[in-house]
Amino acid sequence: MAALLGVPFWFATAVLVPPGCAADTCSWLVTGDPLVALACLVLLLWRQRFPLAVALVVTVASSASTLAAGAALLALCSLSTRRRPVEIGVVVLAFMTASQVLGRIYPIDVAPVSMWLELTFPLLCAGTAVAIGVAVGAGRAEARSLLERAESAEREQHARAAQARAQERNRIAREMHDVLAHRISLVAMQAGVLDHRADLTAEDTRLLVRGIADGSQLALQELRDVLGVLHGDPERPEPPQPSLDRLPGLIADSRASGLEVTLVNDVTGEPPELIGRTGYRVVQEGLTNAAKHSPGAEVRVTLEGTAGDELRVSVRNSPATETGPRPPSSGFGLPGLTERVTLAGGTLDHHPAPGGGYLLAARLPWPHRTGRG
Repeated sequence: MAALLGVPFWFATAVLVPPGCAADTCSWLVTGDPLVALACLVLLLWRQRFPLAVALVVTVASSASTLAAGAALLALCSLSTRRRPVEIGVVVLAFMTASQVLGRIYPIDVAPVSMWLELTFPLLCAGTAVAIGVAVGAGRAEARSLLERAESAEREQHARAAQARAQERNRIAREMHDVLAHRISLVAMQAGVLDHRADLTAEDTRLLVRGIADGSQLALQELRDVLGVLHGDPERPEPPQPSLDRLPGLIADSRASGLEVTLVNDVTGEPPELIGRTGYRVVQEGLTNAAKHSPGAEVRVTLEGTAGDELRVSVRNSPATETGPRPPSSGFGLPGLTERVTLAGGTLDHHPAPGGGYLLAARLPWPHRTGRG
């Protein structure tokens, strides 16, 4: 392309020189001029690596070769894609100077014109090359920007997918713990009583075995329900979430396992679904921990609150009165419960109680009902 751009300049010069000049004083036109142009074309191969240096060398060399004018314009166009005004200005100035020098090499017989007219044509050529280069550079920059935005969007999508997977894993772990930990803890406690108590009557043994069987079946059923919901089984509707109205059944199960549980319920009204469910989970976690770490303990569950104030839930257990192997801990209990309470806008406190035992307490906001809870 650079060679084709230089050919019109060379032919125009050959036409304007006097007849017979090419064989005499203008022999450079058919010998040195093409050789310089060929050298400039070779230099263009390095214009991407050394754009400014190549553009300057080729432009200066074009002052001695009309055929090299095409190479100089291509080098200027390539340099302009960088869109650096200082570099472009330096090369344009060199191109304008080279055009004036080249006009003095050959004895072209033309009518004298003003300097401004002499500068107009090379300036138009240089301006066209610069405009094309700047447009190409802008297009490349836009393409790079679009590519970077696409890559950034893809990275963000991968990050969101990884975050969603982590959240889903945490949700599965929390749901599995909340639903199964209490039931499995009671089964483990009853099995421990069978293993460590040699003075049990046949009736006591039968009741414990029946409790273990029933608890295991309930745990399996609850596991199926949880997995069905988590896997999005359309044939398995989501089971109703527990609330404070299901606390008597929860406490009855704990009593059957050997805990002495006392319930004090001073709640006035029915709390919203989220608050009631969170309160239930607090009691469930407290009873589960008492069954794990304080077998045979006395547990006091206290509920207080009314609409417009807050729901206060506390589970306090005395020290253990029986010994036996402790079931393994999942590690999701209190951290998961803390997250639940925080999401409900409440606070959770848990620490050893004065005189022994343990206290688990939560305070949950209970606004006035303005619609469906």
